[in-house]
Amino acid sequence: MTVSVTPNNPVPPDSESPRPRLTNAVSTPRPMAPSLEPVRWLPLGIAFALIAVLTGYTGWAHGTQQAVLLLLGAGLGLALFHSRFGFTSAWRQLIAVGNGSGLRAHALLLGTTATLFALIIGTGTGLFGNEPQPMAGPIGVGLFVGAFLFGVGMQLGGACASGTLFAVGSGQSTIVVTLGGFIVGSVVYSAIWPLVNDLPELPPFVMSDHIGWAGSWTITVVVLAAVVAGTRVVQNRSTPPPVGAVPSASGMVRAVRGSWPMLVGALVLAVLGGAVLLVSGGGWGITSAFNLWGAKFLQLVGLRPETWAFWQQPDMAEQLSSPVLTHKTSLTDIGIILGAAVAAASAGAWKLHTGLRWRTVVGALIGGILMGIGARLAAGCNIGAYLAGIASGSLHGWLWAVAALVGTWVGLRARPLFGLAVPKPGDSSC
Repeated sequence: MTVSVTPNNPVPPDSESPRPRLTNAVSTPRPMAPSLEPVRWLPLGIAFALIAVLTGYTGWAHGTQQAVLLLLGAGLGLALFHSRFGFTSAWRQLIAVGNGSGLRAHALLLGTTATLFALIIGTGTGLFGNEPQPMAGPIGVGLFVGAFLFGVGMQLGGACASGTLFAVGSGQSTIVVTLGGFIVGSVVYSAIWPLVNDLPELPPFVMSDHIGWAGSWTITVVVLAAVVAGTRVVQNRSTPPPVGAVPSASGMVRAVRGSWPMLVGALVLAVLGGAVLLVSGGGWGITSAFNLWGAKFLQLVGLRPETWAFWQQPDMAEQLSSPVLTHKTSLTDIGIILGAAVAAASAGAWKLHTGLRWRTVVGALIGGILMGIGARLAAGCNIGAYLAGIASGSLHGWLWAVAALVGTWVGLRARPLFGLAVPKPGDSSC
């Protein structure tokens, strides 16, 4: 998802706004970026203070490993915001107007992450006594239905799982609603878990189990190269508008006050994702934390989710009875929000948007709920299933992507119902 969070544009990123029409958008240079706003010192100071306090407390109370995961999350948030790296807008641009630049950035992220995963898991290299494991999921009804719902939901909610977190950190009010829907959908899934737990499925298929890590990596990279070539063919035939520009500094200052090229963001995210694997023993994920946060909230208001069948599973019961700051995914998620706040405030782009349209809010809520349910059904989201799954050489990651792209196509057709724009070939940017 490419999120526009400039103070010059108070309209939420997915709300409908007029766009100038051009007769030949492909021959037109990328639009001029708006000028940078001054640093937002108050949110910057608060975000830095929260990172320092939480990291110090987490290290003191729960250990160095947990503190490192929080800091890695902050790094992911910085990279996500500065590169505006997302999945929602990349798929929307590809399906709507044939612009494959975002998907090519995905391919670089996936290929680099796959390389790091092969090196780390293939050699059994882990920190803090961990033995790194691939992120593999079963192949069945839950995967296809869940990924489809997620694809629909992210087009209505305006963000994917990682995009939701970094947009919330950068002060976007609409995406806070999406996050709330995400948590609600996750809680709904855990409540109805006995009804969906036994859906037909096949066991995970991980290529390294059959052809080794070298073979798995080779096939993954070859398929990704084919994806890159395919998007170039589609883009050359479609003549889509360019991706819109965002404010940026120049020179070395660009590292902290400006936008990074998406390809740079892909490389930084891959390295940080590999570090999460080294430190925790598992790939980077997002959405399992939302389920836990929702259950913790229910306990806070006097309800008893611990009596539900889902939370009575031994692993889930242990998570629910433990502090949030011991939960790997919660730590990186919190870090992403705070890291994005630092990046947005440094770039002068942190600002709470007001005057939200009710249809946009409804779309954000419905989209979040669909993604919450979908991510749990599919055992992962655009990060845990798509990115970590493909990088692990797991077939379920590729199948998740296909089903989510179908959901994206459906979601695009539903966006106008909620006052959300869809890119058109004659737009000045998409």
